[in-house]
Amino acid sequence: MAILPQDSFFGEGCLAGQPLRMATASAEQKSTVIRVEKQAMVDLLHKDPEFAERFLAFLLSRNIRMEADLVDHLFNSSEKRLARLLLLLANFGQESKPIPLIAKMSQETLAEMIGTTRSRVNFFLNRFRELGFIDYNSGGMHVHSSLVSVVLHD
Repeated sequence: MAILPQDSFFGEGCLAGQPLRMATASAEQKSTVIRVEKQAMVDLLHKDPEFAERFLAFLLSRNIRMEADLVDHLFNSSEKRLARLLLLLANFGQESKPIPLIAKMSQETLAEMIGTTRSRVNFFLNRFRELGFIDYNSGGMHVHSSLVSVVLHD
């Protein structure tokens, strides 16, 4: 499960011959989705080097993220996985400026994203709040950069 930023691609598996979709996509807010037929996408990739470069960069960055998620899942506790996810959602450690306010997201969604139960997510979020790493308000969750200490702590 992933949350894709604006101007993302999904469903690109068909370009490699994937016969069935491996995931479902849903929008959390009003969105515009453009369906591109396989042959039209292949033609665009061949004819427009700038678009092809942008598409390739997207695929490579998604691959890197998926590898990091797999390593995270194999070697880190669910507490560290949740801390890492919250930091990623808030853009900490990214090229773009951090956005410490994360839009409202259900604990069930967070649990699915890190591979644990909603009750464990609830427990860790309460602990993060008690330690001053996050704050809740009506607009969502404010993530403080100090949450990094959970990820770095052995």
